[in-house]
Amino acid sequence: MTDVMVLNIVRDAFYYVLLISGPILLVSLVVGLLISIFQAATTISEQTLTFVPKIIAVFVTIVLLVPFIIDKIKTFTIQIFNIITTIK
Repeated sequence: MTDVMVLNIVRDAFYYVLLISGPILLVSLVVGLLISIFQAATTISEQTLTFVPKIIAVFVTIVLLVPFIIDKIKTFTIQIFNIITTIK
């Protein structure tokens, strides 16, 4: 296994991690921002108000993205197995 192969595997791993976690983090960011704007507009200073909507939004996002996540993990796994078979 050459250094180039290792770098390609690591690059692909980071790519798939960002591809899978990106939408979930983006939803959490948007929900947190909207709740912060709401809190600033209404002068509600409850610190725990952001957690429940964020948890619900992230859970719904994960449930909706399960087929996409499974497909990407399957694609990466197949790529890794194909690389393993070519190593001498």
